[in-house]
Amino acid sequence: MINVKKIRLALGVLLLTALVIGCTKLHETFQGDLSQSQVASNPSSNSALLQGVYNSMESPFTFPFDIFPLAELSTDEAIIPTRGGDWDDNGVWRAFHEQKWDADNIHISGCFNDLGGIVYAATDLLRYDTAISDRAQARLIRAWAMYWLLDFFDQVPYRDPGEDLIQPARVRKGMDALNYIISEIDTVKSELPEGPAYVANKYAALAILMKCYLNKAVYQNRATPVFDPADMDSVISFADDIINSGYYHFTGNYFDDFAPDNTNIGKENIFTLLNQPQITNNNGVFFAWILVLHYNQGGLNGAATLPDFYSRFDVADKRRQAIYPTNGSPPNSGNRINLGFLVGQQYDLTSDAPLTYGTFNAPLSYTAQVQNIETDSNLQVTGIRPIKYAIDYPNYFSPDNDFVFLRFADVLLMKAEAIFRGGTPTAAGIYGNSATAIVNAIRTDPSRGISAMSTVNLDSLFDERGRELWWEGWRRQDMIRFGKFLQTFYDKNYISDPHYLIFPIPSSQLAVNPNLKQNPGY
Repeated sequence: MINVKKIRLALGVLLLTALVIGCTKLHETFQGDLSQSQVASNPSSNSALLQGVYNSMESPFTFPFDIFPLAELSTDEAIIPTRGGDWDDNGVWRAFHEQKWDADNIHISGCFNDLGGIVYAATDLLRYDTAISDRAQARLIRAWAMYWLLDFFDQVPYRDPGEDLIQPARVRKGMDALNYIISEIDTVKSELPEGPAYVANKYAALAILMKCYLNKAVYQNRATPVFDPADMDSVISFADDIINSGYYHFTGNYFDDFAPDNTNIGKENIFTLLNQPQITNNNGVFFAWILVLHYNQGGLNGAATLPDFYSRFDVADKRRQAIYPTNGSPPNSGNRINLGFLVGQQYDLTSDAPLTYGTFNAPLSYTAQVQNIETDSNLQVTGIRPIKYAIDYPNYFSPDNDFVFLRFADVLLMKAEAIFRGGTPTAAGIYGNSATAIVNAIRTDPSRGISAMSTVNLDSLFDERGRELWWEGWRRQDMIRFGKFLQTFYDKNYISDPHYLIFPIPSSQLAVNPNLKQNPGY
C-alpha cells in the first residue's frame, strides 16, 4: 500500500526542488571549462557533452512548468483551477485558460529560457571535434528546440559555436527560422542513427520535418493559413518513409507506449527521452501522475481535463480509460480504472476501500464539472483527472517511463490531414490511401477498439487528433492550425484577440537582448 504521509513529505521536497529548478535557468557556461584538447584526448568527455544535450530537454518537456502550460493549459483540453487558496500562484495558471497572459508570466519566461538552454547546450557541443553521429544528434535536438521556440514565440535566438557570449544572441524570425530548421534537419538526417527511439534518430528527423511542413502555412499567417499542396506532398512523402521503414506499428495496448517499460514495449514511439531509475534520477515524468491525483492518492491535486473534451470519446474507446497493471503496482482486486481519465469515486487499489477526504470524510469522487476558480465546498474533487503514463510504483519519483516526444499514430494522422488539405494520396503499409482509411486504421485497431467513421472532415479529424494525442503537448498547435484556438470553449465564453496566437517575448529577455522585439499586441 502507498504510504500517503511519506509521499506528501516527499512531494513537498520535490515541489520545492522543482520550483528552484524552474527559477534557476541554464547560464551560457555549459562545459565551459573543457578545452578542445581535453575533449579530443578523452572520449568520455564526448559522451558527457552529448548526454548534457539530452539532459537539457528534461526540465522543459517533462516538468509541468514550461511547455505544458503553454501547449495544453491554453486550450480546451487542460486546466489547473484555483482551488480556494490552492494553486492560486498569483493567477499565472488561470491566465492560460483565460488566454490573458502577458510578458511577465513566469512560465512563459521559463519556457523561453529553458528552450534556449537546449539550443545553447547543443551549439556548445559543436565547438568540439566530436563524432559525426554525435554532432548530427546535437543539431537535430537543437532544431527540435528551435522548432518549439518558433511555434510559441515566432522568434528564435541563436549563436554560432564558440561565439562571444558578451554579444547578444542574434534572432531568426518566422519563415527565416523555419527555413533554417528545415535546412539543418535536411543536412543531418543521413548522418543520424536509425534508432533506438531514445536517440535523436533518422525517423525522428522525418517526423519533425512533417511538423514543419504541415504547419508552414501557420507560420506564414497564423490567423488565416493557406496550405500549399506541395507542402502537403512533403508531409506525405516523409510519412511514407517512416511507414515503409517497418520499425513502427500499433502496440497491443494503447497505454504500452507510456508504460514504465515503454522503451521495449512502446512500438509506436519514434522519439523519446530516456529515463533510468537510479541513473538519470532527475526526470520529471512523475508529474504525469502527481500533478493530477488528489493528495490522498499521492498527488498535488492540480490539473484536470474539461468535460467537453472528455465527452468527445466513445464509451468503448480504449484510449479513454484502462485497467493497467504494472510491475509492483497494487493488486487492484476491484478492477478499478487506474489509467486514462479518472472520474467518479476513487478507491484504495490495495484494499479496494472507497477513498475519502477532508474533516468529514467526504467521498473522493471526481466530478466532470470544473471551473477556473473553484470556491464551493467540493472544490478539491472537481475535474476529471487524466493520467497517460502508467505509475511506476517502485520508482514513484524517478520512474522508468521514457517521455514521449513523437509517435507513429501522430505520423499517420498528419499524413491523413495532409491528404485532406490537398496532398496527393499515396498507399504505404496497410493503412490505405485516403484520409478516411488512415484514420480508421487507427480507430479500428484492437488497441483502440472503436468503430470506423464513414467519412472524415476537418472537424472529425481535429477531434480524432484530440482523442489520440491527449496530454502529449499538441493541442494548442492543432487548435491554431484548425482555426479553433481563439474560439470559445468550456469556461471561456469569449473569442480571444488574434495576438494570443503567439506568446509574448518575456520582459526579462527584452531587457538584455536588443535583437528581440516584442510580438504585436503585447
